[in-house]
Amino acid sequence: MAVRITAPAHLHTGNPDLSGDLGRLYGTVGFAIAKPRLEIEVKRAEKDRSNDEDALKFLARLRKRYDFPPVEITVSEYIPKWVGIGFHTTLALSIGKAVDELYGLNLSLEEIALAVRRGLVTALGFYAFKVGGFIYEGGFPVNKREKVVPPLIFRGEMPEDWLFVVAIPETPRRVLAEIRKREDEILGNLKKMSPELADRLSRIVLMKILPAFVERDIKTFGEGLYQFNHLLGEFWSDYQENVYCCDLVNEGIKLMLSNAYCACQTSWGPAFYGLVKGQTQAKRLKSLLENFLRENGDGGEVFITPADNCGAVVARG
Repeated sequence: MAVRITAPAHLHTGNPDLSGDLGRLYGTVGFAIAKPRLEIEVKRAEKDRSNDEDALKFLARLRKRYDFPPVEITVSEYIPKWVGIGFHTTLALSIGKAVDELYGLNLSLEEIALAVRRGLVTALGFYAFKVGGFIYEGGFPVNKREKVVPPLIFRGEMPEDWLFVVAIPETPRRVLAEIRKREDEILGNLKKMSPELADRLSRIVLMKILPAFVERDIKTFGEGLYQFNHLLGEFWSDYQENVYCCDLVNEGIKLMLSNAYCACQTSWGPAFYGLVKGQTQAKRLKSLLENFLRENGDGGEVFITPADNCGAVVARG
């Protein structure tokens, strides 16, 4: 018997509170997206093995907390690694869920997240896996970092004709992969955000992004997403080249902003994305970005995707 999991990637918009003066840290705004997806198969085996080294790392974390027989993990469809759209968190949760289904461990997804140590500082990937859609989670108490899964504050179904155009430039990808490997060290020594900036970011979420989403006002929703992401980019500028991860993405954001309702870098980048309405606008922006990446580096990948409003899918057989 085998268990197959398919799970969505996600797009990160940002964290409203890196101050902690109210007793909580981070929180996250973002989206689950239908493309790309991670697909794995987990089955019984004589010893642990996998075609992916990261899969074995997360399996070892799970095994430290829970006892179960050996498994073979095959990753058959990948979310690109180290580009800011959630490969590692999605992989870790997928492995935990598949093992739970295979051996009947009766674990909650929260218990799995705590065991594999993913989805705890920022829980966007956790909720993209669990429920999909547009997500806002409320951060963790300052004294419980990586001890609890942050609570889900708001989750909404994205309209079918609201589409993301996502660009992943190749040129900065190799450099950023090295930075991402130091992510835990950077986050552990992160400078504190001023309460005034946290106030501003939180107000943008509460009084602009969320109401516009509920009212299906894509223009105001996009404006709020861009403002929120850009302010966070200024805060993170000590850890990247400027507001965005590199000059190439900075110029790509400008191009995208002239042709979409928002333009945001996801996480550390180099992936960045815009929100449009309908296939005509999406295809036009995709073509512009493909030309831009060809003319300003080593190319890269540009794709159109709707949101994923379902989360992970589990199949047995």
